[in-house]
Formats: sequence, structure tokens, C-alpha cells
Amino acid sequence: MNFYPQQHKQYCGIDLPAKAMYVCILDQAGTILVHRNLPTTPAAFLRIIAPYREDLGGGGECIFTW
Repeated sequence: MNFYPQQHKQYCGIDLPAKAMYVCILDQAGTILVHRNLPTTPAAFLRIIAPYREDLGGGGECIFTW
């Protein structure tokens, strides 16, 4: 298994339920910078991460098995 060793200034986690996405962005110290429910559109996502894009790591969760 390979690991991603690079560290970033901010980290973004995204939960993608059916009709909305929940975005949380933290800094390296764990301070919450963004904690928001958004519509599932590329424009909404790009707008919310715009101030952090220079050094942002992230991950997403979406599961539609129900």
C-alpha cells in the first residue's frame, strides 16, 4: 500500500448525500474554517474552496447503496 506523505495548510472533507453536500475545511491545527451544507453543484463547491485552493488536501465520501 502506498501512502500520501505530503502535508497541506488546509484539509477538506466532503459528504455527498443525494441532494446536498456537506463541506468541512480545517487548518493544520484543527480549527474549523468552513462547516457548511451546500447544493451539489460544481459552482457551489468551487466558490467555497476558492480561498484555500493553493494548498488544500481533501477527501470525499459518497455511497448510494441504500
